[in-house]
Amino acid sequence: MKLSNRVLNRTLLARQHLLDRSRQTAHEMCDHLVGLQAQDSPPPFVGLWSRIAAFDPATVSDALEDRSLVRITLMRGTIHMVTPPDALRIAPHVQPELEKAPFRKGFNYGAMVGLDPEEVRARGEAVLGDEPMSAADLRARAAEHYPDRDPGAVLQTWLYQLPVLQTPPRGKWKDSSRPIWSRVEPWLGAPLDPTYPLAELIFRYLRAFGPASTMDMQTWSRLPGMKQAVAALGDRVRTYTDERGRTLHDVADGALADPDVPAPVRLLGWYDNVLLSHQDRTRIVPDRAAPPLRAFAAQVSPVLVDGFLAGLYKVFTNAESARLRISPTRSWTNAERAEVEAEAHALLAFLEAGKRGSVEILDVGADLRP
Repeated sequence: MKLSNRVLNRTLLARQHLLDRSRQTAHEMCDHLVGLQAQDSPPPFVGLWSRIAAFDPATVSDALEDRSLVRITLMRGTIHMVTPPDALRIAPHVQPELEKAPFRKGFNYGAMVGLDPEEVRARGEAVLGDEPMSAADLRARAAEHYPDRDPGAVLQTWLYQLPVLQTPPRGKWKDSSRPIWSRVEPWLGAPLDPTYPLAELIFRYLRAFGPASTMDMQTWSRLPGMKQAVAALGDRVRTYTDERGRTLHDVADGALADPDVPAPVRLLGWYDNVLLSHQDRTRIVPDRAAPPLRAFAAQVSPVLVDGFLAGLYKVFTNAESARLRISPTRSWTNAERAEVEAEAHALLAFLEAGKRGSVEILDVGADLRP
């Protein structure tokens, strides 16, 4: 069966809860999506606000404090907000890939080349121990242990070698404190689970992001073995083809969305997983409209109109006011423009409650900088 790009678009939006806001809790949504991209503090809150009806950000802050949600380095070597079970069972898959990076010549200009990885790991475990430690303190200890090496590179190596997570207050609502790191097992009081099958992880990816190719799975996870994982799922998956003839896999009972169902405007957080979890992003990013990843690093975020990326926005604030500037990537109808403006005002009210808010829609392709 061949699937059109529009079927793939609406199916992705439905599975991401971007067609209708869900009544799920933040924990349930994190579980369903296999984590939320949380490299910076605000995006997961925007992602949850876009997906959950009447979302209360305090629920996430409380969950980070009571350790029922955690922010940990997982897929693609980036921070994701996940439930503790996922932290314990996904980390063993990710760690071997993370640990390969620091001792390559391309890592920090070869800063760690020539050192024994196991000896470096042992020192890192001894330094970090069972109690959280700030990045600044870890860097200082790295300088003590390796005075002839770049302490920042040693610190990054330890953070790759040791399964670690970022502890609160960083990641709480309106809190962008500097990272404080803890090893996963003492923070959660449980051991890592190396028995969780990669096939189950991929099955869950398909539930939230499918149908998808093995290259899409690899882009999302940065893990090897996708074809073997799909094969291990047997009749739990079925296959389709896309408009270009590529094979797509999906959970056998996965519903495909009506391509004509309306898709409401959504303003997402920068680095939202929905944009970064397929090798072929045309199901949500039109050809030639993809922003460079460095744009997201500047807190530039996507606007979805009719289900596809059709603009970028950024929020500018001071003590009294908040301004949301939007740069369309194509021309909008009057109705689309009005819907974008309404959603932007709603997002500003969520992000900057109590401040005077304004929305500015620029010309197509205009620079977002004020």
